[in-house]
Amino acid sequence: MEIKIGNNARYAVIGYGSWATAIVGMLSRNMTEVEWYVRNEEVLECLAEEGRNPKYLNELEFDRQYIHPSPDINHVVENADVVILSVPSAFLTDFLAPLTVPLTDKFIVSAIKGIIPGYFQTVLEYMHDTYKLNFRQMGIIAGPSHAEEVSRGKLSYLTMVSSDPDNARAVGERLMSKYIHISYSQDLYGAEYAAILKNIYALAAGLASGLGYGDNFLAVLVADCACEMTRFIEESYPYKRNTLASAYLGDLLVTCYSTYSRNRRLGQLIGHGCTVKSALNEMTMIAEGYYAAACIRHINLRHKVKMPIADMVYEVLYENKSPRKAMKGLADMLDSEL
Repeated sequence: MEIKIGNNARYAVIGYGSWATAIVGMLSRNMTEVEWYVRNEEVLECLAEEGRNPKYLNELEFDRQYIHPSPDINHVVENADVVILSVPSAFLTDFLAPLTVPLTDKFIVSAIKGIIPGYFQTVLEYMHDTYKLNFRQMGIIAGPSHAEEVSRGKLSYLTMVSSDPDNARAVGERLMSKYIHISYSQDLYGAEYAAILKNIYALAAGLASGLGYGDNFLAVLVADCACEMTRFIEESYPYKRNTLASAYLGDLLVTCYSTYSRNRRLGQLIGHGCTVKSALNEMTMIAEGYYAAACIRHINLRHKVKMPIADMVYEVLYENKSPRKAMKGLADMLDSEL
């Protein structure tokens, strides 16, 4: 079905974490009414009474006339034309399980930078296969975009990706503001896989930091991560794209270097000596790179792209390889052989 987003399109957001909350903030500040699927009683109550999410980005106050939180996903989706998915990829199937309302007449936007565990699929691939949606009725919010900075009005640059440029622009105009700049792309495949891969590479950067490697080494590591990311995307799906753009390289850099990065933090904990299990337990929010490392490893069995950095992260996370030995082995081949 061909979906065209009109000026009066109704919006829905699925999820109530930090990025979902920031997205609702962007939409509502543009006086867009948002149906909001929230399956937490405390959050629902606080949103109704105070216009705040008590669990995430508590300082962000909503104009309550524009938000309509509900614990009923079918009510939320039924009353929307554009549905934005913003939950950790590991929980997407669980969040959507109660859904009986069809999605075939909706435009679906993924704000999820992860792979569906167990399915070895990206979010768009999963939605295409499971809900019988065509790729032209789906889009992606990409780019370097830590929710904490977006919610505080820090200047940020997002990329709205869709194979339908008109729909991309329609959604982008609902998100933009004086501090949110929007660019546009049609590269669904490249943007989605770049957003997944950068989490694996942020884990590698965190491992290096936790093990005591300095900025000089980290610069070489991240540069080679960018090369490896480009190699995988180009070899698995050739397309006229510029992987130096912010949706690719920019997102990689912020995730590898930012103190807000969950994936970098997970890598640091392991580098400091935590077991993988204890490091995961230490995390207060999902680090998508943990699941992505296993899924990309599986997917690359088909493509056979040379990915020594992603392989190293997988071996540390899933094969109990010593982080110090794994990083030393990688360091010996960096730059000259990658």
